[in-house]
Amino acid sequence: MKNKLNHKLLFEMAKAIRVLSIDAIEKAKSGHPGLPLGMADVVTVLFKNFLKFNPLEPKWHDRDRFILSAGHGSMLLYALGHLTGYKDVTLSQIKKFRQLGSKTAGHPEYGLLSNIETTTGPLGQGLANAVGMALSEKLLNQKFGNKLVNHNTWALVGDGCLMEGISQEAISLAGHLKLNKLIVIFDNNGISIDGKTNLTTSDNQTKRFQASNWNTISVNGHDYDEINLAFSRSIKSDKPTLISCKTTIGFGSPNKSGKSSSHGSPLGENESKLTKFNLGHKLPAFSLKKETKKLWEKTKHKGIKKYSSWKKRVEKSKNKQKFLNHFKKTIYKRDSDTDIFLKNILRNKVNEATRKSSQNSIEFLSNKIEYFLGGSADLTGSNLTKVSSSNVQGKNTNYIYYGVREHLMSAAMNGISLHGGYIPYGGTFLIFSDYCKNSIRLSALMKQQVIYVLTHDSIGLGEDGPTHQPIEQLASLRAIPNLLVMRPCDAIETFECWEIALRKPYTPTILALSRQSVPLLRSAIGKNKSMFGGYFLTSEKNNQITLIATGSEVKIAKSVQKILFEKKKIKSNIVSMPCQEIFNEQSLDYKSKILGKKPRVLIEAGSSFGWHKFLRDEDLLFCVDKFGESGKCDELYNHFGIEPKKIADKIIKKYL
Repeated sequence: MKNKLNHKLLFEMAKAIRVLSIDAIEKAKSGHPGLPLGMADVVTVLFKNFLKFNPLEPKWHDRDRFILSAGHGSMLLYALGHLTGYKDVTLSQIKKFRQLGSKTAGHPEYGLLSNIETTTGPLGQGLANAVGMALSEKLLNQKFGNKLVNHNTWALVGDGCLMEGISQEAISLAGHLKLNKLIVIFDNNGISIDGKTNLTTSDNQTKRFQASNWNTISVNGHDYDEINLAFSRSIKSDKPTLISCKTTIGFGSPNKSGKSSSHGSPLGENESKLTKFNLGHKLPAFSLKKETKKLWEKTKHKGIKKYSSWKKRVEKSKNKQKFLNHFKKTIYKRDSDTDIFLKNILRNKVNEATRKSSQNSIEFLSNKIEYFLGGSADLTGSNLTKVSSSNVQGKNTNYIYYGVREHLMSAAMNGISLHGGYIPYGGTFLIFSDYCKNSIRLSALMKQQVIYVLTHDSIGLGEDGPTHQPIEQLASLRAIPNLLVMRPCDAIETFECWEIALRKPYTPTILALSRQSVPLLRSAIGKNKSMFGGYFLTSEKNNQITLIATGSEVKIAKSVQKILFEKKKIKSNIVSMPCQEIFNEQSLDYKSKILGKKPRVLIEAGSSFGWHKFLRDEDLLFCVDKFGESGKCDELYNHFGIEPKKIADKIIKKYL
């Protein structure tokens, strides 16, 4: 039977990936050559025969997404970008691999190069991002049809990605949702940093994926016919597909192939020469045959044609504007409806938990923003993230039941945001942000507009006790750069915080919301005061004390203010500070005005860590610097000394 694939041609193309990777890693004296050498054959077939991409329009909405979840093998991605014609992946950048200021960073960083779909490095994150991307594709396809949305998401994973716990959450939800456009390519080389993977795992990965409702295919990762057939079958599947590729790590290296020594260290000068000789490459470093370059350049042409055809379909579509609007980074602006919504809050003067105020805000905003994609990690009734316009099935699906998968939810929301088409928000308890921390950090690193609705934000959640009462979580989240941590005090501030989140297209947001009810404290709605980060809730002439509080503790500050005046005629200002990060960005004059020169008293039912930058040695803190206790909300606040009378008494004792 005549072989339809030109093996010699494919080998020459794969060789180009291998030698560029060897040279770049050797020049940097740092990197991971094992994966690029081992997976070069697989990705050559993928890019030549299957992947839909266009280097001239690298971010077109209906391109296939290729995710290198095993980000340590970054030279594979950089070599592919250079060979296929992405303008910014220059040979000069390849030569600067892993150097300060280069775009070819040690692990792929979103935003540095146009062929990088997501930041990968923490293993398993890319796989979970891919689930979010495939989910976005499915929902947009249901809404707009095959003519506008019809692409695959390909994720290349290694043993480490599949060992990480997030991988089980990812494959479980993907199988349940039947994300058939998701294809995971497993570099099954049997090697990790410590040695052979049988040192640490006996998992049968194909059976594991099958158990989660996946289609599975096993191939020799160096047999072009098997690889090609597997890809052909995968794109026709009605389930997500795992392609397990049995490969040799460090392929071509005479002394290091198949060994952990090729995983995370350069081959070395002598071994690099031997490997290139073994592969039949005799040219100087960073040099390729003209014929090989042309072969790679041709791979982009089918994608360019598909892009052109897609562009015409978009132009002719009656849904053109609606479709394109889904992908715009729009900034929410107030209108007359907003004024009515806020005035109704003032008129009703309801006592309610800020999680409920958040639900009311989502209800209102969903009528303004049709590209919300909400969800919760099995806490919909507690987080209150679902509203009357939420749909869990059909062409207008806009709400996801993520199940008890907080880590996957956060990483998938990154994938949703990166894919484009939706602003994702998802709920869980604040205490479980620790499960989500890596994903939250990557939201901030990649500058993605992801909204985390984290409820039960303090000891105020009550009887569930110290395992569920967040103490250090606010402080740890506030330590992450480019992340807004907002803790509103009432219904007005809650809406303002949502408004801020929707006005920050390149910044993720934490909304830390209460379980317990709080009174309406704000009366002014003319402008968003939370946009200052901290502001006077009340201010007095000749004040003697400045009370600073966040969230549900602002009502406590209000009671303290009343006691101080009734007992000793002490006048005090109340500063509500829903967001430290925004307050830090204000001018020195503004911050000095708000904080004042009088004694400052900080009240927050969480760790004091991080608050000292706003305080002086003589100032007072009322925080919780040890784990919580089981008990009723009011009893707990009293137990930890965050009670109006106790606070007022200490202020009087210290300052009078």
